[in-house]
Amino acid sequence: MKITKAVIPAAGLGTRVLPATKSMPKEMLPIVDKPAIQYIVEEAVASGITDILIITNRGKGVIEDHFDISVTLEETLRRAGKLEQLATIENLHHLANIHYIRQIETKGLGHAVSRARTFVGNDPFVVMYGDDVIIGDIPATKELIDAYGTFGKGVLGVKPVSEEAIKKYSSLKIEPISEKVFKCTDMIEKPQKKEDIFSLYSILGRCVLPPEIFDILDRTKPGAGGEIQLTDAMAELARTEGMTAVEFSSKRYDMGNKLGILQANIEVGLKHKDTAEGLREYIKELAKTL
Repeated sequence: MKITKAVIPAAGLGTRVLPATKSMPKEMLPIVDKPAIQYIVEEAVASGITDILIITNRGKGVIEDHFDISVTLEETLRRAGKLEQLATIENLHHLANIHYIRQIETKGLGHAVSRARTFVGNDPFVVMYGDDVIIGDIPATKELIDAYGTFGKGVLGVKPVSEEAIKKYSSLKIEPISEKVFKCTDMIEKPQKKEDIFSLYSILGRCVLPPEIFDILDRTKPGAGGEIQLTDAMAELARTEGMTAVEFSSKRYDMGNKLGILQANIEVGLKHKDTAEGLREYIKELAKTL
């Protein structure tokens, strides 16, 4: 079955990067000249997604504005003859069919995803975490969709992390299938004890889920942090039906983390046609003082 729907939970408060996120959603923090969420939407489109649901909450209307038509701005650019910039802006509202819904109460990622039931219907769908920008030659979402087509089970986008970092993420019980592809039979969210760690592989920002996940979420109790964790629901799916884990090839940037934001801007800036040369020279000079 062709997967054409994606859900982007973007209702988090961004407390790790305050005060920047007091009035600006973390999903709108820029990487050079584009907000983080635009990279996520563009990855979805490059992976064959046509319909996207962005889950927001109060104060995040600027996300909707970004992908909407801006008549005044577009007319100003047109009159000024700035046609390249105009094309960039006009492309935003043609990327995909983008829908929005609010998570009225912030009860965790699992609760946010449960709000997508009507949008998803009976189709498998992609979840793309709003914190995670993944950039590379091959879209991570496409790698996961391809794995779903091969194995017919829910798919997790994973990377190995440090033993210290695993306490902040999830830990997967996995068995190798082929290079960078694994069978996942269990997982735990934010393991705090060493004996609870299955492996140092963690879900980082992307997964493909069957519609059955919604019934599981309905009966999932609050877990880590007192929130309804998507990981807890996926753990039940992994234990009963099994899931596939794919170590995606692109690089992931944590946009809910100060260092992740800086890394994304530097590394993307070093490849951007407008900033690469100047930034490279600046870093070389700066390195002499470190």
